[in-house]
Amino acid sequence: MKESFTMSTTTPSSKKAPKEDASTVSTTGNRLQGWLLILLVFVAGACSLAVELSASRLLAPYFGTSLFVWANLIGLILLYLTIGYYLGGRLADRYPRSAVLYLLTICASILIGLIPFISRPILLWSLTSFATYSVSVFYGSLVSVILLFALPMILLGCVSPFAIRLSVEQVVHSGRTAGQLYAISTAGSILGTFLPVLWLIPTIGTYRTFIVFAITLLLVSIIGLVATRPGAGGPARSRGRWGTSLLSILLLIPMGLAIIAPQGPIKPPSGTNGGGVLVTERESPYNYIQVVRVGDETQLVLNEGLGIHSIYNPNQILTQGPWDYFLIAPFFNNAPFTASQVHKVAVIGLGAGTIPREFSAIYGPIPIDGVEIDGTIVDLAQHYFHMNEPNLHVIVQDGRYYLQTTKQQYDVIGVDAYQQPYVPFQLTTSEFFHEVRSHLTPAGVAVVNAGRTCCDFRLVEALAQTMRSAFANVYIIDTQRFENSIVIGTNAPTSLSNFYTNTARLTNPALKSIADASIAYGHIREEKSSTIYFTDDRAPVEQLIDQIIFDAVRNGGR
Repeated sequence: MKESFTMSTTTPSSKKAPKEDASTVSTTGNRLQGWLLILLVFVAGACSLAVELSASRLLAPYFGTSLFVWANLIGLILLYLTIGYYLGGRLADRYPRSAVLYLLTICASILIGLIPFISRPILLWSLTSFATYSVSVFYGSLVSVILLFALPMILLGCVSPFAIRLSVEQVVHSGRTAGQLYAISTAGSILGTFLPVLWLIPTIGTYRTFIVFAITLLLVSIIGLVATRPGAGGPARSRGRWGTSLLSILLLIPMGLAIIAPQGPIKPPSGTNGGGVLVTERESPYNYIQVVRVGDETQLVLNEGLGIHSIYNPNQILTQGPWDYFLIAPFFNNAPFTASQVHKVAVIGLGAGTIPREFSAIYGPIPIDGVEIDGTIVDLAQHYFHMNEPNLHVIVQDGRYYLQTTKQQYDVIGVDAYQQPYVPFQLTTSEFFHEVRSHLTPAGVAVVNAGRTCCDFRLVEALAQTMRSAFANVYIIDTQRFENSIVIGTNAPTSLSNFYTNTARLTNPALKSIADASIAYGHIREEKSSTIYFTDDRAPVEQLIDQIIFDAVRNGGR
């Protein structure tokens, strides 16, 4: 009996090998799950920032990139993440299983992939707000689009607390585990910040950027879900998990097709006379850009499409737009002044080169430095707007930075970098205008193109009065075409009578026609107040524009 007992005890000992193999498999599986969890946290962190930045580009063609839009976008996304952190912790305590986390991120990936398709009709609806001056449509569509990000961002917010709950094995190590996972999530967020901005959005566009991150998150989630032990919880749970995994894999097919499938235009053309015909559109790191053909004109349209930024007409030089008026700005100098005294010009906000084209045609091949921050606009200008003047030196750089770093002096410095309706505040301040004046010759002039409504000149007057703090004299001309005003600052002390004297002696027919239109329709006036509205420290330019928009809505567009 003793011998028999010994046999029975040694026989099980021979079964130790399978038990050790199972332990090894379990350890290997835990390690795999640990690495997959780390990968999921990293990818989720990347998705959260990528979605936020891509959302800003999704909204820009319709709502712009003002502080108001950014504040709503960032504030609500932070709210969504806060909700996600709270819910993620509660769910993790109640269902501390990795499969639950992967199901949450699968749902998040699907919702991220749907954003471009669901948002398009809402964004097109928002266009009616500009046609009808309906503030309720404008803000309603803005809120509707931002609400599209609620569910996916809440689900992404669940990832970090859920992952911490799954990773913490001992309370004594919980701080270290939490710190590591949050560091990994933040590292993913860094990638999600730079990858869309520097590569994906300029290369494949905003819509496909959403889909790329959605597919990445979906793939990681599927792999994690499949890698969880399929036998845990019985055959029914196993079949359900594999069914979910199969469904998720099938969802990759339409997402993948969405990347390679041709897409229609992001938004209808926004040129004059009903919009025109869309020639091409681009998304750059700075702008959503349209090239639109209206009759004989090729027009450059940016972002919201509330203004035409450049015009090229092969049949004529002048456009009757605000760019023409830059040509007569030097004649506000003391008489006698002639066109031969203009030797060098700089244009801040080159656009598609309308101003250099007109200067070159009328003043001859004088040196012109054109500063444009957006290299994509320069490429389109050279291809579609024939911006190939040999005397034009194109500088792809921020306009204010260029002035701060150059030693060049100019007879005319034109500023045409204001995007409608909102304008970059750093180009409206007293400090900026002092910088401009420091680069003018003794008889130099600064010329600024400012937008307005038909009857509201508050922005124009605020800019003119801020410029008056930097320049000896400041004058305003209202343009004949488009609702713009030209603000002119002279380096030398001058008087309005000089303009009439100098333009009366003009013999060039193009310059003469612009001067005559200015006198007949431009309501030329001098701004004598020097109130400083905008400084580098405080420039409430967007609040002022918001007031103008609200008043226009209340007055039916007037």
